[in-house]
Amino acid sequence: MPRKPGAKAPTLVQAQTPCPPVPQPRKQEDHPLKALDRSTMGTLARFTSGLSPHAMLDAWSDWAMHLARAPGRQLELVQRAQENWLKMAGFTAARLTGYTPSPPFPPGQYDTRWAHPGWQSPPFALWQQGFLGVQDWWQAATADLRGLRRQNAQRSGFMMRQLLDTVSPANFPALNPEILQKTYQTAGRNLFEGALHFVDDAKHVLTQDHRPVPAEFALGTALACTEGAVVYRNEFMELIQYSPSTDIVKAEPVLIVPAWIMKYYILDLSPHNSFIRWLVGQGYTVFCISWRNPGAEQAEWALEDYRKHGVMQALEVIGDIAPGAKVHANGYCLGGTLLAIAAATMARDGDNRLASVTLMAAQVDFAEAGELLLFLDESQVAYLEDMMWAQGYLDRPQMSGAFAAIRSEDLIWTRAVRRYFLGEPDLPTDISVWVNDTTRMPARMHSEYLRGVFLENRITAGRFAVEGRVIALKDIAAPLFVVATESDHIAPWRSVYKTTLFTDCDLHFVLTKGGHNGGILSEPGHKGRHYRIGHRPAGAPYCGPDGWHAAHDPRAGSWWPEWANWLGQHSTAPQPARRPGASAKYPTLAPAPGQYIHQP
Repeated sequence: MPRKPGAKAPTLVQAQTPCPPVPQPRKQEDHPLKALDRSTMGTLARFTSGLSPHAMLDAWSDWAMHLARAPGRQLELVQRAQENWLKMAGFTAARLTGYTPSPPFPPGQYDTRWAHPGWQSPPFALWQQGFLGVQDWWQAATADLRGLRRQNAQRSGFMMRQLLDTVSPANFPALNPEILQKTYQTAGRNLFEGALHFVDDAKHVLTQDHRPVPAEFALGTALACTEGAVVYRNEFMELIQYSPSTDIVKAEPVLIVPAWIMKYYILDLSPHNSFIRWLVGQGYTVFCISWRNPGAEQAEWALEDYRKHGVMQALEVIGDIAPGAKVHANGYCLGGTLLAIAAATMARDGDNRLASVTLMAAQVDFAEAGELLLFLDESQVAYLEDMMWAQGYLDRPQMSGAFAAIRSEDLIWTRAVRRYFLGEPDLPTDISVWVNDTTRMPARMHSEYLRGVFLENRITAGRFAVEGRVIALKDIAAPLFVVATESDHIAPWRSVYKTTLFTDCDLHFVLTKGGHNGGILSEPGHKGRHYRIGHRPAGAPYCGPDGWHAAHDPRAGSWWPEWANWLGQHSTAPQPARRPGASAKYPTLAPAPGQYIHQP
């Protein structure tokens, strides 16, 4: 890597005993008849939103056959039905005679459909409890059963929840007290406005139009407005260098690797909650990758391309702009998984340019990846591969639908009731604008990720090869800072915690309040926030997640200052601030946030 004269670079040495390359299988072109099969399945997948009918039928048949040969479980379910009926009968009798007992079937943690006080009064309370009682019975009916594949049990329960949600009394105007009240107050105007919202949404679903960012949340002025410049661009990414807000900065710059499933500015939202703006204010030279939004012509982009032309190319550029300095690397979500792969590869090859590695809501082991596993098995992955083979990428609705279905009672049905029956518009916020500004996934890369990383769990199984040789996370010697969030339904915190099981280096683990996005955006001063933090010295014995949780009490406030203190401990003496465009080799190409962020 080129350096300025006299600059001392981080050493790059070859491993003393390099492993031989792993033989790679020859790629076979699709036979015309196989191409016919893939085209047919790809076309069918578009009508099922990428869900495999075979996977669903397999789950139901597996559950039904095992339940049919389990008379003990059948008797348990009969008893459960009787108990639920008696609970409902007692609750109904009490409410009809003027008493207000505690409901026997409380709603779930994220189920906000019953927040209106009208649900506490008869007859609405009886309809609500009857629905939740049926839901409780089906949850018991689809619980684990001896001999039944756990994934099929969970998938059956998930599908039954989706079916029951369609007939929830909260979805019907005549049964929902909030809708009835609003209709009376507005003389039915809410239903008229809701119909207009429905027509507008249907039009966008049918045409697949990308909704523009609202003017009040314009990118570059209201959102993603931290001052900086694009200093490097290739076909995969733009590298943004942010302007310093202090005269003195730490010697080590920070590289942020965001997920390419969404746009990077989740980390640079409004000025008050911008993670990047805050980090610049702590006295760091901050770089961030802004990924290109791929289309059909980028169908053959591979996961290795994102590592080589994304993370590694960014390190090359930063090495020229800040010669001799190591880099604090930070990866979020899929970007964290990619960064872990890159860091393990660098450690294997003797490349010590990383001063530290931070992984935010990022998984390296996917054996306990939560409810996303319900969407993945061999049949499902092959189905998605055929759909991507036909269109060249995985599109926005096909990804966002899966995430929304995991919490359908809140993300689908509650929104639908408010928008279509209460006539309430979707009031945009900075994070909702970002959520709707989705991207696409290249077919080859997403197939490699789903099959190799997610389904086959190759990274921690010792079967993930980079440039023909297997990598191991335990080779990473740079200190690690791992952040998980308590209510994350995309990267469950116990799954993120397994990073401690597969690494041996010095590691700090933080568990913070919030979900996948809200927990990371936990700026200082955010009310009601707390976190837990623990330190595992290099080579220390493993402690399980429940033991770790019990041993670390929550602390009030934001986890950001803890991370800043940790970065400071792994940084060297400060130096004059670096400004974008000061390098003759990498002049300013465009002001931040660049061009790729605006790609529809």
